[in-house]
Amino acid sequence: MKKRKMLLLMVTAVLIVATALSGCSKSTNDPNSGSTKTSPTPGTTTNAEEGESSDIWEFGSSELSFSAFQLYNWQDFPATMDDNPFWKYLKENKKLNIKSVLGSSNNLQLMATMMANDNLPDLIHGDRNHPDFLKLYKEGKLVALDDYMEKYPNLKKWLSSEAADLLRSPDGKLYQFPNYYTTIPNGAAGYVVNKKIYKELGSPSLETMDDLYAYLVKVKEKYGNEIVPFEPDQAANANGIGLIYTGHKENSYYRSLSSGTIAVVDDANNKLSSLYTDPAFRESQKFVSKLYREKLISQDMFTAVDRAGIQERVLTGRVAIYAASSPLTWAMQGDTELSAKDPDAGYFVTWPIHKAGLDKNKIFTGSWDKLGWNVNVITTAAEEPEKIFAWLDWMTGPEGMATQYFGPEGGNWNGFDENDRPIFTDTYNKAEVAKLETDNVPVIIVGNTTYIDPIKMDYEMAKPEAERSWLLTNQEAVTWRTTNDATALATNLTPQAGTDLADIDVNVREIFAQALSASATAKSDADVDKILDQAQEDSLAVGYGELLEWRTEQWLKNKELLGE
Repeated sequence: MKKRKMLLLMVTAVLIVATALSGCSKSTNDPNSGSTKTSPTPGTTTNAEEGESSDIWEFGSSELSFSAFQLYNWQDFPATMDDNPFWKYLKENKKLNIKSVLGSSNNLQLMATMMANDNLPDLIHGDRNHPDFLKLYKEGKLVALDDYMEKYPNLKKWLSSEAADLLRSPDGKLYQFPNYYTTIPNGAAGYVVNKKIYKELGSPSLETMDDLYAYLVKVKEKYGNEIVPFEPDQAANANGIGLIYTGHKENSYYRSLSSGTIAVVDDANNKLSSLYTDPAFRESQKFVSKLYREKLISQDMFTAVDRAGIQERVLTGRVAIYAASSPLTWAMQGDTELSAKDPDAGYFVTWPIHKAGLDKNKIFTGSWDKLGWNVNVITTAAEEPEKIFAWLDWMTGPEGMATQYFGPEGGNWNGFDENDRPIFTDTYNKAEVAKLETDNVPVIIVGNTTYIDPIKMDYEMAKPEAERSWLLTNQEAVTWRTTNDATALATNLTPQAGTDLADIDVNVREIFAQALSASATAKSDADVDKILDQAQEDSLAVGYGELLEWRTEQWLKNKELLGE
């Protein structure tokens, strides 16, 4: 069983859904307007209400050092703080020393070793539904954050109480600091199209799956092996091919293909049902399989060890269509670099591609979540857990958010207005801001979407259309409008470690990972059906039905808690 669990954990999915966003209003950030506030001075207790307790630690007022680890095989934190602009700023200006614990693509195995040896890092970042977080909670290795949340201002202010309650552990305490928590849609999933190739092929319609197939055939015919017709990011996590699924069914959820869900919402019966019996899933897998057989989709989508090759192809314009749960940051950087060399080059985001006959306005490429998707936990190994929390909380406040997205104060922004929005300077550099956001993505582990998105969007919309941010323009026009709220479907659907349901979950995940890959690369439509039939049978044999019943109960509880 341990061997099977390990195999499963290596492929555990996270529908890396989406990322964040941007925007800001010029009118509300007029440098000449009054009520300018400067950033807090380290050493003062500016985040406390007047008269409140003075034992609040101000981030930057004294040294803070801790270790940090990524619970993903495909991603590590930067090896040193000098390797990233935001972290380098924190090191040089805020007395922060983060020591990265590197897994080098063996992060899940390293996590298991660290847990076995009780040698945990101080902070761990990863999918909030990862079984290891539940295991750490059960073993009493996580620090409760409730008292800190009451002392520090931002998480308490910006995270809704309903969402916070959804995140609480069975003992009623909060152990996880969410990333990109929000009260507004923030989806980033979508199809990114290579402009130059699209134009050279006559700018054909790209609305239906039939259009998509015809277009990919043309790409292959004209460019051969120089261009990947369809780049789906990491298909092992359903990333990218998940958009094919949601394009085959109105009001479907990208989240259904997450390894932590593996279920379809059955609205008629108010329950979660088997993914394998969903006709839309079968049809979408046959479409993916067809693309694979005809070499119209990346041939290493299930075998690539990391995402470096995908990034390189996107940045150099060697993909015709890039589809992912969060494709915009790389596409934005690629658009900037490619268009600088050739005005006709770059990328645009297209409206969700769908099966002919479906209502395109009921197709949602991705889903958004009031809690984001990842979390940060502080372990009992940390010597100064409150200071680590204070740092996380600072990052989701005005100064932290402005610094992460626009760089240090004094550059693109200077001080805050009466609404705590950064005041942008006359030297605001659009290209620098775009690069900063891309470069900082690996270390933006917490983000206050409700705060930062309206700021960025207001700022951009005040500009002439031709001068607006590529990222913001496409988010506002497409990705924010084409994702649905999956908060209830994304939370508390992972059984506690050590239970029979947890064992069932591990086995069901493993069967799904294998079936997803095998069916997507099958030799025929008949083989797709055969593989999915077998997966259904195997899953039921290990308790899939019982897991679906339990997940339905959890999902209904979530909906009740959220008032849905």
